[in-house]
Amino acid sequence: MRYLSTRGHPERRRFSDILLEGLAPDGGLYLPEHYPRLEAADLARLRRTYHEQGYAELAFQILSLYIDDIPADDLRALLRRTYTAEVFGTGEIVPLRHVEDGLWLEGLSNGPTLAFKDMAMQLLGQLFEYELARRGETLNILGATSGDTGSAAEYAMRGKRGIRVFMLSPHGRMSPFQQAQMYSLQDPNIHNIAIEGVFDDCQDIVKAVSADLAFKRRWRIGTVNSINWARLLAQVVYYVAGWIQATEHDDQRVSFAVPSGNFGNVCAGHIARMMGLPIERLVVATNENDVLDEFFRTGVYRVRGSAETHETSSPSMDISKASNFERFVFDLLGRDAAATQRLFGEALARQGRFDLSQPPAFAEARARYGFVSGRSTHANRIATIRDVWQRHGMLIDPHTADGVKVAREHLQPGVPMIVLETALPIKFAATIVEALGREPERPARFAGIEDLPKRVQVMPADAARVKAYIETVCSEGSRAP
Repeated sequence: MRYLSTRGHPERRRFSDILLEGLAPDGGLYLPEHYPRLEAADLARLRRTYHEQGYAELAFQILSLYIDDIPADDLRALLRRTYTAEVFGTGEIVPLRHVEDGLWLEGLSNGPTLAFKDMAMQLLGQLFEYELARRGETLNILGATSGDTGSAAEYAMRGKRGIRVFMLSPHGRMSPFQQAQMYSLQDPNIHNIAIEGVFDDCQDIVKAVSADLAFKRRWRIGTVNSINWARLLAQVVYYVAGWIQATEHDDQRVSFAVPSGNFGNVCAGHIARMMGLPIERLVVATNENDVLDEFFRTGVYRVRGSAETHETSSPSMDISKASNFERFVFDLLGRDAAATQRLFGEALARQGRFDLSQPPAFAEARARYGFVSGRSTHANRIATIRDVWQRHGMLIDPHTADGVKVAREHLQPGVPMIVLETALPIKFAATIVEALGREPERPARFAGIEDLPKRVQVMPADAARVKAYIETVCSEGSRAP
């Protein structure tokens, strides 16, 4: 399997190369040259695999379709070390719960940091350490987080040999629990940088640093954001697991509702659907930062600046530039790399928007790719959290509430709708108190986490300042991991 850039760079790469690289040299995102196809017999085999051998073996069967430069025994061992009951709290790894007629909730937040990002990040930590040891190299990971990616990455990478993490987050814009999860870590290979701005400013800095090829190569810069293909690939697995648990027959279709800001989580669903998983609809649920909902309703993709990015009670989705959206548009345009470059490399930079409402490609998109969308507000979140608790005894976090609200608008008779849970409620306690008048349960290991000493650098939204900091840290041998 070889990988190409969405913007047309001529070089084709192997999985292990793009694992460590992140963005392609031309600023594009990597995708496989083709999506392996799951036929009826393959779906039946995956169903048996999950029921008889569990999640780790299911992951091996799917990932081995894309990874052919890691020996099969090594890949299987990495997956078995990653997806364990000890790490994820249950042997099912991603248990499915019935909420109400036609609506299910897939539990993705049982990992170390109580968010769905653990599903991919725990594997990424294993893959990075394995590949770096195989090459005798080190890696400086640069990432951006709107709330959950940062802690998931840091918990996955802490203590890993040959790895440093530099994680950018929007200063003061995450929940107190989210900030504490990251900033309380004292591991010498973890470096938190709070950027005076919004998540999109953090993401822009990561892209700017990655685009400086000389700096990137000198300091061995890699990424853990969902621009890294390995993260999306790991997420494809839980779509398959959710479908298996919600159905009895291999031709039965399901829909997924996905709270979405950066389009990474739902992009994994797009990939699963392209492979042949029987997905009827992919429901994109946004909060007040509704860039994606606007596109799927109108065909216009219009990014917002910092001043237009709302600070909401589902803060991990306070994003107005959806990085992974480029992967979907590349497929939507028939994998036309030149057209993708014109849109993402030129039109967005000049005008901050592009319009695909006229070409036939967009008119056919809903039927061909199954996307629909909706928007949720603070009032919707509060009402949904309260309703799901009072009627079903289930406590959900604000982002999952966005997903449930929009999912209910797109239910179809006979088609199970699976909402992907994003985090446990304790990460957003203030909103739960507003909705229910009570604090959510807190796992014992996180007692008093907000009171722990913090280790974080506050910086302006300036890529040059971040690069200087990385260079300083990497130059000091006493801080080497």
